[in-house]
Amino acid sequence: MRKIIRPCGLHCIKINHLGVTLGEQEILKDINLHFHCGSLNAVIGRNGAGKSTLIRAILGDIPHTGNIEFKDRENGQIQKLKMGYVPQSMNVEKQTPISVYDMIAAYQSNVPVFLWKGKRIRQKILEHLMIFEADYLVDKQVCNLSGGELQRVLLSMALMDSPNLLLLDEPVSGIDQNGMELFYQTIYKLKEHYDLAVILISHDLDYVKKYADQVILLDQSVRKQGSVKEVFGSPEFGQVFQYGREEK
Repeated sequence: MRKIIRPCGLHCIKINHLGVTLGEQEILKDINLHFHCGSLNAVIGRNGAGKSTLIRAILGDIPHTGNIEFKDRENGQIQKLKMGYVPQSMNVEKQTPISVYDMIAAYQSNVPVFLWKGKRIRQKILEHLMIFEADYLVDKQVCNLSGGELQRVLLSMALMDSPNLLLLDEPVSGIDQNGMELFYQTIYKLKEHYDLAVILISHDLDYVKKYADQVILLDQSVRKQGSVKEVFGSPEFGQVFQYGREEK
């Protein structure tokens, strides 16, 4: 992976008193979280705990109470938070005649894709695909990508705008064991080489234990947060994942 900017560890993202109510149902209640750049933060919990809702609220896709702020602690100025996002899955119809290049170019601009054929634009796209060893896919049709290939392309797209926060909503769904190991290794390298924080929703507890810097146990509210050791060894963890069952 090509080194870009090593995280300084000083920029922080704060989620203050975030809550989500849909209809009469309170999905999330008084969520308070604090992330630093260069950190991999895993959100775990049972089905229906509100994990994907938390991602949608951070993205601004659904109404919520509370606020989210990004601070540069070097000068104290509050800046606009830039976010990248990789969803659980992306449905692409078979025979859809769009290449990886065209998809990324369309994502980057409202200008018609056929006007994006300059060498500079192609080079920029290739450079970001290279980060995830996916540059060879640039002219391949999106509908013909494997799950792992599409995942790497989506990660490349998510980094195009140099985000401060990268949100990953169970992006390894449908990926085999080898692909999952490669994914977590890649994300670990990513958080070391880019000036961003990563929030990863995952039910793969073994991988969380191996790679996460901080773990957030969510069940409507934050039941426990801290290091892997602190969360996995807590009574709250045992209550949520009782009888050794992991969420599916």
